[in-house]
Amino acid sequence: MKKRFHFQAVAFVFLLMISGCANNRGTGSDLFSDLKDPRSKILFDFDWKFQRGDVDSAMTPEFDDSSWRELDLPHDWSIEDIPGTDSPLDPAAVGGIDMGYFRGGTGWYRKTFDLPAGLEGKRFFLLFEGVYMDSDVWINGEHTGSHPYGYTSFWFDITDHLNFGKENAVAVRVRNEGRNSRWYSGSGIYRHVWLTVTEPVHVNTWGTSITTPVIGEDEATVLVSNEITNHSGEDAALLVTTRIIDPEGQEIAMSQMEALAGPSGSADVQQELTIPSPQRWSPATPVLYTAVTEIEDPRSGLVDRVENRFGIRSIAFTTEGFLLNGEKILLKGGCVHHDNGLLGAAAYDRAEERRVEIMKASGFNSIRCAHNPPSPAFLAACDRMGIMVIDEAFDMWRREKNPQDYHRFFDEWWKKDIESMVRRDRNHPAIIMWSTGNEIPERADPEGVETSGMLAAFVRQLDPTRPVTSAVNGLNPDKDPYFATLDVAGYNYAFGGDHGKESIFEIDHKRVPGRIMYCSESFPLTAFGAWMDVLDHPYVVGDYVWTGFDYLGEASIGWLGYPHEGSFYPWNHAYCGDIDICGLKRPQSFYRNVLWDAGQKLSIFVQPPEPTFRVNPDRADWSKWHWQDVVDRWNWEGHEGEPLKVEIYCAHEKVELFLNGSSLGVRETNRGNEWIARWSIPYTPGTLKAVAYRGDKEAETSELTTAAAPEAVRLDADRSRINANGQDLSYVLVELVDQNGNRNRTAENLVEFEIEGPGSILAVGSSNPVSTESFRQPRRKAYQGRCMVVVKAGHDTGTIRLRATADGLPVAAVIIESE
Repeated sequence: MKKRFHFQAVAFVFLLMISGCANNRGTGSDLFSDLKDPRSKILFDFDWKFQRGDVDSAMTPEFDDSSWRELDLPHDWSIEDIPGTDSPLDPAAVGGIDMGYFRGGTGWYRKTFDLPAGLEGKRFFLLFEGVYMDSDVWINGEHTGSHPYGYTSFWFDITDHLNFGKENAVAVRVRNEGRNSRWYSGSGIYRHVWLTVTEPVHVNTWGTSITTPVIGEDEATVLVSNEITNHSGEDAALLVTTRIIDPEGQEIAMSQMEALAGPSGSADVQQELTIPSPQRWSPATPVLYTAVTEIEDPRSGLVDRVENRFGIRSIAFTTEGFLLNGEKILLKGGCVHHDNGLLGAAAYDRAEERRVEIMKASGFNSIRCAHNPPSPAFLAACDRMGIMVIDEAFDMWRREKNPQDYHRFFDEWWKKDIESMVRRDRNHPAIIMWSTGNEIPERADPEGVETSGMLAAFVRQLDPTRPVTSAVNGLNPDKDPYFATLDVAGYNYAFGGDHGKESIFEIDHKRVPGRIMYCSESFPLTAFGAWMDVLDHPYVVGDYVWTGFDYLGEASIGWLGYPHEGSFYPWNHAYCGDIDICGLKRPQSFYRNVLWDAGQKLSIFVQPPEPTFRVNPDRADWSKWHWQDVVDRWNWEGHEGEPLKVEIYCAHEKVELFLNGSSLGVRETNRGNEWIARWSIPYTPGTLKAVAYRGDKEAETSELTTAAAPEAVRLDADRSRINANGQDLSYVLVELVDQNGNRNRTAENLVEFEIEGPGSILAVGSSNPVSTESFRQPRRKAYQGRCMVVVKAGHDTGTIRLRATADGLPVAAVIIESE
C-alpha cells in the first residue's frame, strides 16, 4: 500500500512595498505626508515610549510619559540589563532554567502621532506582527482589543477610534507573567508594527490567496483570489485587474473582471491567469514572480493596489519520498526557535535573514519553526533563499506544560490563531507543511485525538494545498489514532536505527505501511542513525535536528542535559544547536556536512584533556542533546606529551593525519565507522594537518595550528554597506589573533568598543553559554578567542567607524558605510 498526498501551490513572499508604502518616522503629520496612492503601509516602529513595570492609567491619552524611555521597535526588554545591574540574568527569575534565567514581567508602550484633517474618508489598520505576550491595545483611551498569544500576528481597524486634525495616542500593555514558556520567549513588541491606510474599498488584510491548480512545462495556471471590502456605504461597481510580472520585470499575464461590492459589504474575486514557460521555485532556483492587483471604481478611479511576490512549485508527500516539482528531495532539516541570540527575541529583518542565510550555507534545505509561527521577514528570507518550512502553531493545547502558558487561552483563541497563521502565511512557496502542535500532552487520549482532528480540518479548510502534520513523542501504538488525523507523521526522537538495530520507523512501517513519516526532532548525538533512516527508508522523508540554530533558554540541555534538578545557573544557552547564538558553526555542524556530503567535508577536532564545563553525573541516558566534548584547537599548554584524542570527520574515502609534517597514518572513513577517523596523539605544539583522498588523489585538507599569544584584534563585518533606514544591521566578528593571523582559541581578553557616525551598537555577545555579561554594554570578554558586535544603522547616511580595544593590543577598526 502506498500513500500519497499531492499538492500544487504558488506563494507570495509577503505584502512587500505596497504602492505608497512609507517608512516615515516621527510623531507629527509627516507620517502621512506621502499619502499619494490609494494604499500606504507605514512602518510604525519609531519613536515609542517604554516603561518596564506596570503603571496605572497609562492607557489614557493625557497620561504623562515624559519620564519614560524613548526607543524604536522591535524591542525585547528581557535581553536588556536588569535595572541597577550590568546583567540581564537573575538566578531567581520566575521562568528559571526554561527562560535561561532572564526576567519577564509587565511593560507598557506608548506612541503619539498627529493625524491631519482631511483624511476622514480613509480606513486605518494597525497591525502587530508579534507581541510577547498577553497584550492589550488602547487608541485614545479606548480599548481596541487584546491578543494573548505571543507568536501570531494580529490587527485592528482603528478608524473609528481616531481623532482627525488632532494628536492621537496608542498604548500597549504587555504581560509576560509567571511560568509560561519552555524556552526563552523574550518580552515586548518584538516584531514590526504597521499602520496601513486605505480607501473605503480595499483588499482585506491577508485577503489575497494565490494557488496553481495546474503546473506544466509549457504553462502554469495561476488562480489569484482577493477578498474586497466596501466601507463606502453605497454599491461599488469595480474593475479588478491583476498582472503577473516575471523576475526580469516583464508583464507576462493579465486578467480583468468586473465585481460588485454592496454597501458595507464585500466581494470575493477570483482571477485565472496563464504563465508561459514557468520557472519553478526550489532550493536551487528560488524564483519569485510578482502579482499586481489594481481595483478601480469608475466614479473615483484607482481605489487600491497591492503587490505580492510569489513562486510556483508543486509538492507531493508519498511513502516513496517527498517530491518537489516532481523530483525526489530529502529534507535536510533543523528546528529553529524564534530568538536572535544576542538580540533576544527582537526580529530585525536582517537578523532573520542572516539566520536563514547561515542555515542554507550549512547545508540545510528545510527549517521547522518550533514551536510557533515565525516572523514575516523570516519566511520572506526562506522564500528568497530556497529554504522549505514547516510552519507550526502551538506547543500545547488544553493541557498545560507550564502553569501560565497558552493552555489558559486555547479554547477561546485557537481558531483565531490558526487563522492568523494560515491566512498570513498560506502563499509562501517556502512552506510545505502546517503543524498543529508539538508534543501535545493529550496526544494519546480521545480528547487529544478529537482536538487534533478539529484543528487539522480547520487548517485544510483554510488551505487545502498543503498537508497537516504534528510532532509527536512517546512513539507507541497508542498514538495511532492521533496520527490518523494527520497527513504526514512527525516523529520526535525515533532514535536512528544504526548498527543493525531496527528503528521505530521500520517497526511502524510494518504496522502501518501507508504512513508517511519524518523525524521532526532528532538528537545531535544520534545524527548518524537519524540520517541513515532517511537514506534507507523512502517513507522517512527527512530529518530535523534539535536544533539547527542554538537559542536562549532551556539552558544547558546540550551539556548538563535532563533531568533539571535544582539550579543550573549561570547557564543560559541551550547549547544544543548546530549553529551557536552568534551564528558560528559548532562541531556537530561540521559532522552534518560530512553526512550530507555538502560544504566543508573534512574537519579536525580534539577532545580536551579536561571537560570544557562541569559535568552532570545525573544526566539521564536518554538525554542526548549534547555532542562530543571536542574543540577545533591545538593549544594545550601544560599538557605536552600527554595523549589527546583526535577526531576527524571526513566524507572522502580515507584521510591521512600529519603532525608537524610527519605522517601519523591513514584511516578509511565510511559508513562502517560513521565517517569518523580517530587517533590518540601525544601533544606537541605545531600544526596538525589532515589530508583526505578520493582514490589516490588529494581531495581536501584541514589544519589546526598552535597559536601564539594574541597580538592584534581583527574585526570582520559581514556587511560593509547597510541601509540608512534605522533598522539595518551589520554583524562584526571580533577575533584575537597572533602575529601570523591565527586565532588564539584560549584567549579571553576583555574587548571594549566605541562607535562613531550614523549608527549605534545594538548588541554584543559571545558563544560562551555560561557568561552573565551584558548584551548591551559596549564591552565583552572573548570566548575561544572571539566575540561579536551588532551595529545598527541610523537614519542618516555616512561612514560608521567601529573601534575595538583590548589591554596591550593595538586599536582595531572597521568601516561600515550607511547608505
